[in-house]
Amino acid sequence: MGIVTDTAAGPATRPAKRPRYYGWVVAWTAFGVLTVTYGVQFSFGVLLPSIVDDLGVSRTEASLCFSVYVFVYSALSSYSGSLTDRRGPRLVLATGAVLLGSGYALSAASQQLWHLMIALGLIAGAGMSASFVPCNATVVRWFLRRRGQALSISTSGGSCAAVVMPLLMGWLIDRTSWRVLYLVMAAVVFVGLLVASRLIVASPEAKGVSIDGELGGRSPTGGGASGAAVTVVDVSADEPSMNRGEAMRTGVFWVLAAIFLCTWLVVFLPLVHLSPFARGLGASAGLASTLVSAVGVGGLFGRTLTGGVSDRIGRDATLAVVLGVQVLAFVVFAVSRSLAPVYPAAIAFGFGYGGTTTVFPAIVADRFGRAHAGAIVGLLFAGAGSMAAVGPFVAAWIYDSTGSYRVAFLLSAAVNLVGLALCALLRKPKPVGGPVSALAPTPG
Repeated sequence: MGIVTDTAAGPATRPAKRPRYYGWVVAWTAFGVLTVTYGVQFSFGVLLPSIVDDLGVSRTEASLCFSVYVFVYSALSSYSGSLTDRRGPRLVLATGAVLLGSGYALSAASQQLWHLMIALGLIAGAGMSASFVPCNATVVRWFLRRRGQALSISTSGGSCAAVVMPLLMGWLIDRTSWRVLYLVMAAVVFVGLLVASRLIVASPEAKGVSIDGELGGRSPTGGGASGAAVTVVDVSADEPSMNRGEAMRTGVFWVLAAIFLCTWLVVFLPLVHLSPFARGLGASAGLASTLVSAVGVGGLFGRTLTGGVSDRIGRDATLAVVLGVQVLAFVVFAVSRSLAPVYPAAIAFGFGYGGTTTVFPAIVADRFGRAHAGAIVGLLFAGAGSMAAVGPFVAAWIYDSTGSYRVAFLLSAAVNLVGLALCALLRKPKPVGGPVSALAPTPG
């Protein structure tokens, strides 16, 4: 009898093992998406001289295609973010797979500038809108307490891409053509995003779990594990959130828009032009590509560290620090006459750039809630991020006009300095209300 009692009681008193929280799968899936998509994007600067020589165009003309690409994917991020709120991220990612894959494949077949403009600028640009905003807007729905940490994982995919891909492209471009490389990358993007679309789920409610995997709350009312039918109500019926129109009526929305405008206006300038800048200093194509990888190394540190740090010291303070680092980096670029000081400046710029992109979705979700995070992040990204198309084009025009990047780097430092000054206008956010405010107060 004793044996029966012990056998029956033992397992009954052993605590049940908690399953791994699926939010971390979502974060790592977003990491994979951003690694693949930004890997191809960051290859453009390394391939730019080859594209210019092959098509017989100027650096300004080729950079215009990239600027159109940046403008299109930033502008369409408002729609893709809103669509993610309404239909879930799976449809958005699958559509992005088709557009990005076909856009890069057609880029490889381009024979004239207008071919590249349509293929890279318009088609691939439209597909790229399925990456940053939909992925990170989905990640923020899965976390409260560790929102910054989760975003550090997802956004660091872009930095990993910046570390690996320029080095790989710099080595390969001496052994094959940019057309072959774009064809291979088109296939990788297509397959990668389709796989990711099967792994990502819209919200914890859609998976039948509570947010953060540890909080009590209402049971999900629908949506299923697929996440495809998740609506705004399913995501956040019991926590107040602002919709896009309500957010736009607040002062903090427009301050954030101005800050990120000053950040993104010049954010792609080093990623596109550091490699050509280094080649102008006498570096080989392979060595010049390591500068973009240095930006990626800095970004990896920035994204890894700033998310968790912002959970502790506040998003606003963290944002001010990383913007200050970017200002210093641009100043060093402008005064450098050899590669030696450019490397630490590239790492510093990457740290600031990575930190800014990590903090951005968290600031939006903290202040405006989870339910419409995709629409609000997408709107800000569309307005401010689309201006990132200006930086690389203007820098190329300045280079073609003066034979130097110095003025472009100094103007970039000034623009980032304005954004840093605007951080002083941010105010500590009022609690969103309900359980969210009690469990995850936003430090400011």
